[in-house]
Amino acid sequence: MMFGIKKVLIILSITGCLGSLVKAQISPPGLGDAKTAFWSAFGVKRNLDSLGKKQTMSYIAIGRKSTPDNDNLFAKQAIFVLNHEFYHSFAPHQQYSYALSYRRQPEYEKEAPYDKEGIEQEFRVYGRYAYTFDLGKKLKLKNTVRQEFRKFFDADFHKVDEDFQFRTRLKSQLTYNLSPKNNQKLALSAEALFSISHLNEHDQHWNSFGYRELRLAAYYMFNIPNSPFTVDIGYMDDLIRGSRSIHHGGVHYLAADLIWNIPYKKKETTDQDHLD
Repeated sequence: MMFGIKKVLIILSITGCLGSLVKAQISPPGLGDAKTAFWSAFGVKRNLDSLGKKQTMSYIAIGRKSTPDNDNLFAKQAIFVLNHEFYHSFAPHQQYSYALSYRRQPEYEKEAPYDKEGIEQEFRVYGRYAYTFDLGKKLKLKNTVRQEFRKFFDADFHKVDEDFQFRTRLKSQLTYNLSPKNNQKLALSAEALFSISHLNEHDQHWNSFGYRELRLAAYYMFNIPNSPFTVDIGYMDDLIRGSRSIHHGGVHYLAADLIWNIPYKKKETTDQDHLD
């Protein structure tokens, strides 16, 4: 257990020693055991002030995945997500955010032919704190700690074996500005996930707090010319502790996001407003 945690911390440190602040990227969630997976999201990012210090990001997303025995990343429906997050850059290099999220995820049998067993629903609230270091004109390093509360239900909002969970996520992301043309950037990240769950199995009890996953990702980001849209294209490797997939290098994700950036618009006052 301690050896596994040490490996995670070493990888995070290496990533840190190797980012502009990446505000648009939408990271894929864990989709369970598989060989490959696909994640796609459409988001709307809105500036709430003229300085860009307060923002919201809302997105809708879907995920597909293969079975543990094949490489067809579109084989099975994996997840549906609705997410809304508020960001505040309250000091130089520092940012906090908080969010609400709903997720609907099919569950499949663990043995072939991997038929669908049911649906799990999740409601999530989380908060995040980030600190960004400038490493020269083109490099920035963003370190983030994120605390989540996750509540689970079946399709009819009945209890499931895992009642709720507290999860801590530690992430380091290095961003390199490739070119000012179309604001092209490359981001590399490593994120370690630790959790503890309250279970309804047999009798109610807690499992032990511990390391669960390591997610390694690389993203290319650019603005579509003459438009308010940003595109993120990425790869993620999800290394799930104790899974079948970890024996062949983890779950390999292809990800593509489209973000609509809405600038701040100051509300114009009218004579009628003054009268009101």
